[in-house]
Amino acid sequence: MPILHAIVLGIVQGLSEFLPISSSGHLELTRWAFGWDSLPDDLERPFDVAVHLGTLVGAVAYLRHDVVKYLRAGLAPLRGAALGVDGRIAWFLAVSAVPAASAGVVADSLLDDLDHIWLIAVMLIVFGLVLLVADRRPERRALREFRLRDALMMGFGQALALQPGVSRSGATLTVSRMLGFEREAAARLVFLMSLPIVGGAGVYSLLDASIPADFWAPFLWGMASSAFTGWVAVWGMLRLVNTRSFTPFVIYRVAVGLVVLIVVAIG
Repeated sequence: MPILHAIVLGIVQGLSEFLPISSSGHLELTRWAFGWDSLPDDLERPFDVAVHLGTLVGAVAYLRHDVVKYLRAGLAPLRGAALGVDGRIAWFLAVSAVPAASAGVVADSLLDDLDHIWLIAVMLIVFGLVLLVADRRPERRALREFRLRDALMMGFGQALALQPGVSRSGATLTVSRMLGFEREAAARLVFLMSLPIVGGAGVYSLLDASIPADFWAPFLWGMASSAFTGWVAVWGMLRLVNTRSFTPFVIYRVAVGLVVLIVVAIG
């Protein structure tokens, strides 16, 4: 696998993981658009998992203060302290990973059948329009009002993102906006929720992976580029939502989906 391909795919993954446009869908579309078939079939998923882990590193680096705050608050009872609001949020964030993790384990053998290009395009369009509807809901709830019911509902949104084109951040942002969370609170919750599920899925998937020595360099370059662009995406998204709606992402999703469907239709 050429290192340039790995870097480009890492950049695509890092930018699209935390924007509501589907990272897994964009990885498949990038390979399809450029005709890249430089990885053996049994290494494509491990590579995608590796660049997801790179993005995780970038997100943790940016959100490190939040991560430390919620970890300390969640473990407060071990020090004899009370479980405050932040502690409850920490545990709710952990619980939110259960639906997606369970669905991932059950559907693991089916994941390779979900990456049809036309299906990815349709999912980009459909779930983009659903996000548009949800984003018009009034903002009335702050992050501190995050409850167990919210965690489970957003967790089920994450589970839908097993289908490339849906978008983990897009589905969870949609659910959070339907629940009335402010855009900034919704985005921060989505980013924090993604950490345990991406980390857990990465460890689970790579345990059985066997990466040949000559593929280590592209894997590491892909992870490095996805880590940097993941950091940039989190930084940019948290600033964007303070002044803008998610409509530009909806327009982008629909436009890309339509272009892909047209290209597929005309062969």
